[in-house]
Amino acid sequence: MLDRLFGLTDHGTTVKREVMAGATTFLTMAYIVFVNPSILADAGIDRDAAFVATCLAAAFGSAVMGLWANYPIALAPGMGVNAFFAYSIVLGMGYSWQIALGAVFWSGVVFVILSLAKVREAIINAIPQSLKMAIAAGIGFFLGSIGLTNAGIIVANEATFVGPGDLTSAPVLLAVFSFVVMVALDHRKVPGAIIIGILLTTAIAVLLGFQDMGGVASLPPSVEPTFLQMDIMGALEIGLVTVILSLLFIDMFDTAGTLIATSHAAGLLDEQGRLPRMSRALLADSSATVVGAGLGTSTTTSYIESLSGIRAGGRTGLTAVVVAGLFLLALFLAPLAGTVPAYATAAALVYVACLMAGSLREVDWHDVTEFAPAVVTALSMPLTFSISEGIGFGFIVFVLIKVLAGRWGDLNPIGVIVALLFAMKFAYL
Repeated sequence: MLDRLFGLTDHGTTVKREVMAGATTFLTMAYIVFVNPSILADAGIDRDAAFVATCLAAAFGSAVMGLWANYPIALAPGMGVNAFFAYSIVLGMGYSWQIALGAVFWSGVVFVILSLAKVREAIINAIPQSLKMAIAAGIGFFLGSIGLTNAGIIVANEATFVGPGDLTSAPVLLAVFSFVVMVALDHRKVPGAIIIGILLTTAIAVLLGFQDMGGVASLPPSVEPTFLQMDIMGALEIGLVTVILSLLFIDMFDTAGTLIATSHAAGLLDEQGRLPRMSRALLADSSATVVGAGLGTSTTTSYIESLSGIRAGGRTGLTAVVVAGLFLLALFLAPLAGTVPAYATAAALVYVACLMAGSLREVDWHDVTEFAPAVVTALSMPLTFSISEGIGFGFIVFVLIKVLAGRWGDLNPIGVIVALLFAMKFAYL
């Protein structure tokens, strides 16, 4: 039955190999069940409900990707976009988390429409390659700054805005230890390097008396505090139009990059380098975002960590279905999630930042009209503490530089429209 459903023989794989691949993928991305609730809690969302919403959204998205699109790609609430949700939309712009969830919902709806209309390619192609890469790196820097702050490594300073904290304190030392463990294990190709670092640091903190142990397993907490609490109509305020667009762009670019990278590694691209059943994969991603907003979490997207499962032999949707099942089992680990201290997850944020910063190598460093807007974009996000502001600055600067440099041919009408929308937002909103 599984062979007929997933085409295991046609893809040269077996049930055992797919199960092992699914377990590998889950281990490499399971850190999200600890990190995402921590970030969303900063926005005022109930931590336990966010934990349940994270697990359920990941399980739903991964199951749809596996059963409908038949790809070994797992989904979960995305890193970077959750920081945009909490620190830019809610804490930065002052909107309630209910309205922010409404914005996530609308971005998912638009993504569904674009996926059905098959115009996604036109929009993605309209965004300059340098800005795409800079957006990914900038989000990484933004996450890194949050991680360093949560660890106590950088603190507020009246004279210099930021400065070093108490670098000999236990939270700082444990955060550094956690980060070093993650990097070393990843270098040694150990599956689940991030979650091992988080759990090992938590165990040491508990043993040394720096953290109280809340337990390991229990019945799942209630998702009621966030279930269907999104403010759909409130999210239609004019000031949130660019926010919805930013959420849409982040999700679309992240999904496109992940699908291409993972499909290439799995040998699933056709002779023209295109991904068969692309529309199904995009619908899995966009529908998971809509469902995730209803459950109470930020944008759900495809995970590049799926590459770990593909390297372990995963070739079909059965891998993603296994990941979905493991996320459902993770629902019973709420006490453990509540025990994990902020400085343990802070190390994960910094490490993810390091991985995301690698996208800058794809920027054309020989063309100043390309790398200058890219640098502005990447720097603006952590320094303004706003992902959307960084994206806006990047688009505006890119268009102005190209116009004054006489490089009109490098501009796309859609990109110019996006720049104008951001300019209007900065001027009037």
